[in-house]
Amino acid sequence: MRIAIFGKTLSAENKPYMTRLFEELQRHGAEVTVYKPFWELVADCCPQGLACSAFSHHQELKADMLFSIGGDGTILDTVPLLGDSGIPVLGINMGRLGFLSSVAKDEIAKAIQVVAEGRFTTERRTLLELVSPQGVFPGGVNYALNEINIIRNPEHSLLAIKVFVDDVFLNTYWGDGILMATPTGSTAYSLSAGGPILTPDSRSFVITPIAAHNLTVRPIVIPDDSVVRIHAEGREKQFVFSMDSRTCALDTSIELVVKKADFPIRTVRMEGSDFFSTIRNKLMWGKDNRN
Repeated sequence: MRIAIFGKTLSAENKPYMTRLFEELQRHGAEVTVYKPFWELVADCCPQGLACSAFSHHQELKADMLFSIGGDGTILDTVPLLGDSGIPVLGINMGRLGFLSSVAKDEIAKAIQVVAEGRFTTERRTLLELVSPQGVFPGGVNYALNEINIIRNPEHSLLAIKVFVDDVFLNTYWGDGILMATPTGSTAYSLSAGGPILTPDSRSFVITPIAAHNLTVRPIVIPDDSVVRIHAEGREKQFVFSMDSRTCALDTSIELVVKKADFPIRTVRMEGSDFFSTIRNKLMWGKDNRN
């Protein structure tokens, strides 16, 4: 069993859980490789006798599974490393909410036992690909697991955003911006902006307006084989563009072309869990403080 470990930060209170993770991997005879910047934070958690190598890039990642240590944002940051490798990612949640990070930190031993015994399934998570323009972000990372956002600069006036789906005009959105979310991203920014929840296997994307100036404008669900063209206009010459956690400024003269990526990201679902129970628990559906 070859396990890669990725993370960004680790608080002092979570170091004992990291130690437990290494100890359990050692007990199951796993080969371990750790993302180099994260290794510098957790090296003192590694027990003697467990040989850990380090990796820095997509090309160096050789594993049967990747453990993402943190929250959902950490899983988003694994996308450039995983690429089209097909390596499944298991999220170990060191934070609070976490829709993707399905394993709580106090369930580490149980989770590794389940992984070692193969008692898990994987889900295909659709990615968005920015077809044009190219080279927006360093390293040519033009994929998003959650969503893309087109947002006005907070100091500037409203944007007018024209959207075409398969070359058919959809709408001009006046407001703070719009986002285009995958089923995975439907429980993130899109949800807080009033968008619907999509199950992970939905073959759809959702386009959600952000603080629309026209109150009759609502989110719309489109097939995930659509090609979407987006053109922002306004008094200002630039707008803010983001793909998951990566953000930059783009000129309003630029047209964005977005489609489904040719490959998915695979996430691990533990035995006995399902998407509906996850959203019930995370969103506290059915909970009533009066009871």
